[in-house]
Amino acid sequence: MMNFALQNHRILVTGATSGIGLDIARSLSELGAELVLFGRNADQLAELKQSLGAMTVAIDITDEAAVTDAFAEMPPLDGLVNCAGISLLDGVLDVKADDIDRILSTNVTASAVVTREAARQMIANGRQGSIVNVSSQASMAALPGHLGYCASKAAMDAMTRVLCLELGASGIRVNSVNPTVTLTPMAERAWSDPVKRDPMLAAIPLGRFALPREVALPVAFLLSDAASMISGACLPIDGGFTAH
Repeated sequence: MMNFALQNHRILVTGATSGIGLDIARSLSELGAELVLFGRNADQLAELKQSLGAMTVAIDITDEAAVTDAFAEMPPLDGLVNCAGISLLDGVLDVKADDIDRILSTNVTASAVVTREAARQMIANGRQGSIVNVSSQASMAALPGHLGYCASKAAMDAMTRVLCLELGASGIRVNSVNPTVTLTPMAERAWSDPVKRDPMLAAIPLGRFALPREVALPVAFLLSDAASMISGACLPIDGGFTAH
């Protein structure tokens, strides 16, 4: 019988100090994973080091040299969750080149660099690991005001497919999850206005937004041995939003 638990799995989570990444870290810990957590918030990292027994690294993952140095000090990994990301919203007539560059730098380039280092390490240590990219429904459907963000998440899904092809021979699986609006504390505030909230809810067949744990548990599944034949998939966690 396949095992959904994550005992004896060492997993790196980027963007682990807030939002979906924080819930992923907590859920993986509950399932027995040993964690390495990347984030920018030193105070939150200190709390997670104590509460989850995690190895923590305060880092800006857009700094390629810092990422390379962090991996030089890291014990062997069995999994990676690329969750660090940013969103800067503007209508297309107001979009700024610098904003698009910042979005792509964090959501795509930095994730690619972290994945490169993780894959090199897994291969060098003979680990047949699993990588999960936290993408978005924005890669699958056009969202007004989200030009840079939609482009970045579409790029992340394309990256998932390329990584699946290139790393499969080493036994490394790569998948994406594509959540809808997920009710982290920040999202709850951002979507509190009924004028903004209600049209989006009306477009979701289940009629509600996702809870952070409803994203974290599918991520855990894809990291686990229960998903041992799943690679190259982009899994909507969207209540049916992208079905129409």
